[in-house]
Amino acid sequence: MIRNNLFLLFALLIFGSCSGNHKYIEESAEAIKTITKAKMENTVSDTSSSTQGDEQKTTKLEIAVLGGGCFWCTEAQYLALDGVESVVSGYAGGNVKNPTYKEVCTGTTGHAEVIKITFDPAKISYIEILQAFFVAHDPTQLNRQGNDIGTQYRSTIMPVNDEQKSIAEDLIKEFNEKEVYNGPVVTTIEPLDVFYPAEDYHQNYYAQNKETNPYCTMVVGPKLEKFKKLFKDKLKTK
Repeated sequence: MIRNNLFLLFALLIFGSCSGNHKYIEESAEAIKTITKAKMENTVSDTSSSTQGDEQKTTKLEIAVLGGGCFWCTEAQYLALDGVESVVSGYAGGNVKNPTYKEVCTGTTGHAEVIKITFDPAKISYIEILQAFFVAHDPTQLNRQGNDIGTQYRSTIMPVNDEQKSIAEDLIKEFNEKEVYNGPVVTTIEPLDVFYPAEDYHQNYYAQNKETNPYCTMVVGPKLEKFKKLFKDKLKTK
């Protein structure tokens, strides 16, 4: 696999990375933020009017499952956001029970590399989770992110309920109508059947390997720094 082959890694650095053409993704970030902000304001308005007079309820943590290419990248990005309680890297969307990383990397199991995000909706909404998702990777690349190629790297959203599905469909439709990107969004919306956590060594991978793994230092790290700059007002404070 490309992430474990140093020769191919250096070729990747010359010709592209898992971020794909991230330059125009950055240029699209403001449009993405504008659209999602408007939708958040509408959601807050609807919620406040419908719950007016109700007693304050304890906020429950929620789950989001997303795939945006290499889960080493997306895991590190979401762990930086305030309101994200935990991120688990794993596999979903396939037809093999208990798949291994080696099997998923063949592209024959049908699984995507995904992350399961547990978040506090009082601090970060699902719309904001998707806002970060559509900036964190290139959703116009079909079954790949840069030189990470295969259906296991597909851009996918796996809603856990009908509300999440509706929000995702609405955003993708608007992004395409307003031509936010240089091409159509090809992100799939797939039912979440079973989420399989990846092997232990994949969890919090960037933090544990950023000094020793070339892919982390040369690909994940720079991509994470760009992400942090774009979401500097939403980052966790140490």
